[in-house]
Amino acid sequence: MILRPLQLPVTLLFLLPSLIAAQDNPFDCQNRLAIQSLSFDLSKLAGEHSISRTRETPPSTVVDEVRFNVCSDLKALEGVSEHDQCPTGTRACLTQTNKKGSENDRIVSVIPVAQSSVLQPESAALSSSEGFKLTFHASSYPASADSQTQSFELNVLCAHDSDAAEPVVTSYDGRVVSVEWKSTAGCSSNSNEDAEKPPSNDDTSGQGSGIGWFFLALFLAFLAYFGLGAYYNYSTYGATGVDLIPHRDFWQEVPHMARDVVSHLCSSVRPQQKSSRGGYIAV
Repeated sequence: MILRPLQLPVTLLFLLPSLIAAQDNPFDCQNRLAIQSLSFDLSKLAGEHSISRTRETPPSTVVDEVRFNVCSDLKALEGVSEHDQCPTGTRACLTQTNKKGSENDRIVSVIPVAQSSVLQPESAALSSSEGFKLTFHASSYPASADSQTQSFELNVLCAHDSDAAEPVVTSYDGRVVSVEWKSTAGCSSNSNEDAEKPPSNDDTSGQGSGIGWFFLALFLAFLAYFGLGAYYNYSTYGATGVDLIPHRDFWQEVPHMARDVVSHLCSSVRPQQKSSRGGYIAV
């Protein structure tokens, strides 16, 4: 179907919501995370994760629960009031619940610490060990003059399958939620490939590459010789066919010269073969 000029603006209006939705998702796990010369597979971190820690605040305790999804927005919790969970478009949500004896649990704060609308993702390689750090941002909490902007910091440490562990909350200072995660996702593909490569002899590889360049240069020289020679014969003498070959007489004699060389070598070997019979003369 061919769109007429008047139909194009209407089509763009229908496509506009999908374009806006694509812009509202500034970070996903479809592409590998590149940090300097390192490359990490974020697909291993996909999915929603829920972790918690308990803090003693006598006469009660406070449970900090962090729900996060590195690759996309969190889904709404079923059976939970909208006031007791983070709004739509949240990547990481901190819920603080107060527990006191036999009293009912009381949710005291629900804090979005990573939101897609202001995500501003940052990444860096860890200096203390192999792995990387992801930092996501969110709006201020609470929404007042003395509020503080929130952020979510995920430290992913390289670990093999046997050493991998679930993520844990390490700290929250009122602004930044820090989470540590030992996972195979923290191992860069570059380091794995380097470890699998067998040791190589630099001298041998250097010699091999030098010989290759020599034969390449020799081949290009032959091509230039025949190309320029053929052009000269054509432009100067109007030659065609085999007459285009430069120094044609010489190349015609090459097979005969090669045959003479082979015959000379064979004749020089024959006396040695006869002398090996120990001077025996047939009668």
